[in-house]
Formats: sequence, C-alpha cells, structure tokens
Amino acid sequence: MLLSEELVAEIKFLSLFNLESVQEGVKVHGNADPILIGAAQRLFDKGLVTQHDGGYLTDLGIEVAEHAQRMLTILQSN
Repeated sequence: MLLSEELVAEIKFLSLFNLESVQEGVKVHGNADPILIGAAQRLFDKGLVTQHDGGYLTDLGIEVAEHAQRMLTILQSN
C-alpha cells in the first residue's frame, strides 16, 4: 500500500489532537497550508472530526487518532 500525500497529511492532522482531553480541539485557519486544510476537510467528510476546519474528534475519530498516535510513537522509538 502506497501512502499518498493526502493520507500522510490526514495522519499528521490526527497526531495534532491531545487525546488526554477530548474537550481540546484543533482549528485550521484559512491561511494554513492547503494540504492541512484539505486533510481537515477529508477527515470531516469521513466523520472523524466535527467541523470542516477541524473542531473536535468524533468517537470514531478518537479511535483512529489513538491508533495513529500509537503507530507514530512505535515507529519513532529507537
């Protein structure tokens, strides 16, 4: 499976969320990198975040973000 630039951006976006507090969201401003803006929209379209520009993780989004963040932690360890 080849990881597209879009998929990598979505994983990066999910890694921005603080999973210790579900009341802490992420907002993408209009002047942000277009790749990040697109990632937020795609995650919204997939039902993982509450707003097209980020917002909060949905229940499914929390689950996916947990897996993504665990994967990154494992891959980044020595």
